[in-house]
Amino acid sequence: MLTVRVRFAPSPTGSLHIGGARTALFNWLFARRQGGVFVLRLEDTDTGRNIEEAVTQIQSSLRWLGLDWDEGPDRGGPYGPYRQSERFELYRKEAQRLLENGHAYWCYCTPEELARQREEARKRGEVPRYDRRCCELDEATRRAKEVAGIRPALRVRMPRTGTTVVRDLIRGEVSFDNSTLDDIIIQKSNGGPTYNFACVVDDAAMNITHVIRAEEHLSNTPKQIVLYQLLGYDLPEFAHVPMILAPDRSKLSKRHGATAVEEFRTDGFLPEAIVNYLALLGWSPGDEREQMTLEEIQSLFTLDAVSKHAAIYDVRKLTWLNAQYLNSLPLPRVVEAVLPFMQEAGYVSRDPSAAEVDYLSRVVEAVRSRIHTLVELRDAATYFFRSDYEYEEKGVRKHFSKPGVIDILARGCEALAGVAEDRFTVEETEKAYRQVIERLGIPGGALIHPTRLALSGRTVGPGLFDIIATLGKEECLARIDRAIDWIESFVLSGAKMNKPF
Repeated sequence: MLTVRVRFAPSPTGSLHIGGARTALFNWLFARRQGGVFVLRLEDTDTGRNIEEAVTQIQSSLRWLGLDWDEGPDRGGPYGPYRQSERFELYRKEAQRLLENGHAYWCYCTPEELARQREEARKRGEVPRYDRRCCELDEATRRAKEVAGIRPALRVRMPRTGTTVVRDLIRGEVSFDNSTLDDIIIQKSNGGPTYNFACVVDDAAMNITHVIRAEEHLSNTPKQIVLYQLLGYDLPEFAHVPMILAPDRSKLSKRHGATAVEEFRTDGFLPEAIVNYLALLGWSPGDEREQMTLEEIQSLFTLDAVSKHAAIYDVRKLTWLNAQYLNSLPLPRVVEAVLPFMQEAGYVSRDPSAAEVDYLSRVVEAVRSRIHTLVELRDAATYFFRSDYEYEEKGVRKHFSKPGVIDILARGCEALAGVAEDRFTVEETEKAYRQVIERLGIPGGALIHPTRLALSGRTVGPGLFDIIATLGKEECLARIDRAIDWIESFVLSGAKMNKPF
């Protein structure tokens, strides 16, 4: 049985874009579902735009998303090398074969001449294409141009009659009138291959069975099919996945939110959420499920279920999905994900002890149900690691300025002090506070709200008793005492309210 072989072939000119990541994911899912091979190939022939750092970043982003490859620049394989910049000899050999077979010819036209040709065609109301003026040049003319220092490019004779049909696994049959096809350049004047040519040669040489790529490449496909035929290669199956558009159906750009995988990683998104969201951009599991693991998606993925219509990118939906994962993933996984953010903020050491990890786990469990990203989680947890916070002004006005608040806080502090260290839990501390509330005959909020402000500097957050149990007895008593001193010094004296104690 034929082994499925697919490839993801990014150009290392920048970070892995969200659209590229979706293409890589669909290829990976198809290969894994079919028991096939996923190849990573770098299309780095554009030396003027290549960024070596981008190679590392692309690979890092793919690994972070959980998309491993079977063959590639760093892994090798039977069809290497996997960088196009290291395959020039193969391209030259195949280009020479087309030249010798009469399918290609040297073109000596300068960029200025080509621009004039295009402009003249537009004025005539024609589709701009090369007029083949170099197709039948005699040897003397060619030699004269080379002596004059003109370095030619190599063009392929495209058919001018009939149609080329693309049989697409997603879109069905798409016909292209050959009269619209231009004689494309396959080898530039500097000797380097063009995208369409190198892509075809590599896909054939690497035995790629299915070319799964973005819809914008569909217009390249008839040209590539002609090259396959002229070179005597077997055609792969083609599948062009839908474009990703902004909510207003315009081209996706930075103004619509982060668009590079590395940005999402920096902004505190989980790879589980990114992969889940990308899968739903143009594919459906066939039911109403929205949250799925990579393994679940893999078990369900088929090209038949990929839509022909553009997918709409909505960062709000992604953010919502990320929150679902933060709240539902096993606690150790969320702790692992947020740890670098906590270390960068200085809340956790670079080589954390078991006690630090345990404390961080309790903090994460306390706050994760209310946040959307790991950055939000870090920020929401600040007061668990620092006590030099300011009190929110609105909280001070609403809770610290009320008559009798110092006495109420002091009673709460006494109650907490009476709870044994080994019983300082959510249940026991809440029980102690409820007794104070009942004994004083006050509304629960009269004690709970100022205590929350004293312990966190904030008016909203996790349940108060989750905060109390997580901070621990000694820290809670110290923070309430400091709040009482602060109220006496700054509120009752009429001094500036928001000065940190």
